[in-house]
Amino acid sequence: MAGMLLIISGPSGAGKTTIARRIEQAFDDASFSVSVTTRPKTPKDRDGVDYRFVSEDEFQRMIDAGDLLEWAQVFDHRYGTPRGPVEQALRDGRIMILEIDVRGARIVKQKVPDAFGVFILPPSRDALLQRLRDRKREDEEIIQRRFREAQREIADAQEGGVYDVFIVNDDLEKAVTLTQAVVEAERRRRLR
Repeated sequence: MAGMLLIISGPSGAGKTTIARRIEQAFDDASFSVSVTTRPKTPKDRDGVDYRFVSEDEFQRMIDAGDLLEWAQVFDHRYGTPRGPVEQALRDGRIMILEIDVRGARIVKQKVPDAFGVFILPPSRDALLQRLRDRKREDEEIIQRRFREAQREIADAQEGGVYDVFIVNDDLEKAVTLTQAVVEAERRRRLR
C-alpha cells in the first residue's frame, strides 16, 4: 500500500488543528508530523507531541543539513517539517499528516507532487474574528494581526492550486466527517 502525505492547512481559528488530530485518530495508520520550532514552549505545549522545541542554532543546523522538508519564518519564530519521519511513513505505506501554512504547503507540493491538500475555511470573516477572540490567548493587537494574516492566507490558498479540497468548518463534527470522507475517497482512488 502506498503512503499518503496529507496536508491540512487553514488560518488561525479555523479549527485545522482539531480536525487534523481527529483525522489522525480516525485512521489506524495515520501519524501527525511533529514540527520543529524556535518559538518558546508554553505551559500547554508538550515537547515532542505538539512541537519539538529547538534553539535557533539547532534549527539552522537542520536547514543546512537538508533535514527539513520545508520551513518558514512565521511572525517572530521559525517552524519546519522534519524530512525523515515523513519519508519513513510514506515508505511504510502510512498516512502522514502535515499541519502547515500555505507557503509550506506550496513547497511540499513541489517536492511531493502527489501530496493531498485540504484547506479548512471558517464559515465567515466575522466568525473567524470571534474565534480568535474567544481563544483568549492574545491581546487585540495580535488578534488583529492574525486576522489580517488569515485573510491573506485564505486568498493565497484559493488562488494557489495547492489544495485539492476546501472544507468550511461551520460545524466541527460535520467538518471532521467530511474531511475523513475525502481522505478515505482519495486513499481508495490511489489504491485502484
